[in-house]
Amino acid sequence: MKIPSTVPRIAELQAPPSWGTVDFISDLHLQAADAATFAAWRDYMESTPADAVFILGDLFEVWVGDDAVDVAAGAQDSFEDRCARLLGQTAGRLALFFMHGNRDFLVGPRLMTLCHTTLLADPTVLGFNHQRWLLSHGDALCLGDVDYLQFRREVRSPAWQRSFLARPLAERQAIARGLREQSEARKQSGASYADVDGSAAREQLEAANAQILIHGHTHRPAVHDLGHGYSRVVLSDWDAAATVPRAEVLRLTATGLRRIPLL
Repeated sequence: MKIPSTVPRIAELQAPPSWGTVDFISDLHLQAADAATFAAWRDYMESTPADAVFILGDLFEVWVGDDAVDVAAGAQDSFEDRCARLLGQTAGRLALFFMHGNRDFLVGPRLMTLCHTTLLADPTVLGFNHQRWLLSHGDALCLGDVDYLQFRREVRSPAWQRSFLARPLAERQAIARGLREQSEARKQSGASYADVDGSAAREQLEAANAQILIHGHTHRPAVHDLGHGYSRVVLSDWDAAATVPRAEVLRLTATGLRRIPLL
């Protein structure tokens, strides 16, 4: 049986000639309870020499709507407010881009405008240094995770999002806590998670006229040879409070890609 095409419409972004260094990060899963990872992110954002930073999804552990920042504006230095302020400050000195992940797909235009950040479609081709790089969060390519892909289709629909965002903020936050608890219970049970499908990744690369896919989501940093000159590079997740702390940047310059450990 032929697998249906997994290639959506592919957006394109051309880097200006002034860019010499581009950083990619993903899967920080920022939350108020994890001060160490927030501090690592803050230090990185304030010091990176990059001309552009691409956040390829799951910056936040959960995002239940941009009105969380509206509420935070009158609060005493809330977590959402601190995140938004740091994004905006960083965007004041470099180009900042954000792509939805499976945890923060409800980040909307209000937050992006507030933070002077550009929202990217998933996938997007980045033209840099006479080469085309395909960027994605990666979750849509995990074809073996059938239940998740069904859930993804539902929650990415405009009708579902309108209905969810119409609920009171406190109710949305309670729902998010319940979903996080379910996810944590699944991880603790030792359940396995599907990886990116190699054929689907290669199909997207062929459609994008690119050779290298950069993505996150799977928390399995590596370089995978997809054959026929194609490959995918997986970003690391961040967890500064882990027994072996993780915080890593993938840096692209004219000389190629380099992993930069921050901890």
